[in-house]
Amino acid sequence: MKTIFVNEKAQKRDWYVIDAAGQPLGRVAAKAAYIARGKNKATYTPNQEMGDYVVIINADKVAVTGGKETKKIYYKYTTGFVGSLKAHTFEKLLEKHPEDPIRLAVKGMLPHGRLGRVLMQNVKIYAGTDHPHTAQNPKAIEL
Repeated sequence: MKTIFVNEKAQKRDWYVIDAAGQPLGRVAAKAAYIARGKNKATYTPNQEMGDYVVIINADKVAVTGGKETKKIYYKYTTGFVGSLKAHTFEKLLEKHPEDPIRLAVKGMLPHGRLGRVLMQNVKIYAGTDHPHTAQNPKAIEL
């Protein structure tokens, strides 16, 4: 377990698990970003990595409202050349890479820079119910 020091006091970092089955994509991502950023702690500092670890399970069963299954489009450049822009709908992306919609949503809610890349490493996303972090005894979070 990684210990961080704030004002010469050791801060313990906890593990949390979020079950995304049937939950709206935005709510799951917002809660995960909030905890990974450390805003749930009294010692929150915006320019430091203060957050806890977040494990999101059942990412393949996340819900979206309206007609976003077919209308929401994710864009990706495969190379740096002209004509390499690829577009995938939500349902196609969920079939190929079930963790990516939640990963992209959480990434967009974190700072864009070095700190955001470090914080994103503290978010673990899994398509099924099994995850290798049971030894850390994560606390379940209700949305």
